[in-house]
Amino acid sequence: MTLVSAGYRAVRRTSEFVSISECVAEVHDDWFRDLAFARQTGLHVLEVGFRPDEAGPIVSEIIADGWNRETSVVVGRIAEGASTSGELLGFELVGYDEGLWHTWRCLGGLVDDVRAATGIVPGRHGLIESEDAARQAARWLTESGLGDPKVFHWAAVGLFVP
Repeated sequence: MTLVSAGYRAVRRTSEFVSISECVAEVHDDWFRDLAFARQTGLHVLEVGFRPDEAGPIVSEIIADGWNRETSVVVGRIAEGASTSGELLGFELVGYDEGLWHTWRCLGGLVDDVRAATGIVPGRHGLIESEDAARQAARWLTESGLGDPKVFHWAAVGLFVP
């Protein structure tokens, strides 16, 4: 299935892992609608892609925080429905928490919990290589409730180098 672009994140990698989460990477404060503006930061630019069905609960959480299509790049870009492009690096499990983006790597032990329950492990760049495996892991994390109280809905986002 085609992934819908949620916009661009400009990050400085602080480890061998690639991530859009402020917890494990130095991330520019803003999301970007426009690739050219993201590149002006001088940081590594990633395009983030959601499956529309997985984006819904997270978009609802962003809107509940007072954002809308005009004020949130993520909400606006997903509503536009533009497809992602570029080189797919892999899939990261992420969740939204009051303006912050968490990854399964930053909330203690979730990578090990997913491995024990599903057998799914991160590969190159700390990302899950298979979309199906990433979606299965995101569903399991959401159903397990192990991200509570920070993350209630997990999504497998594709990370692309535009």
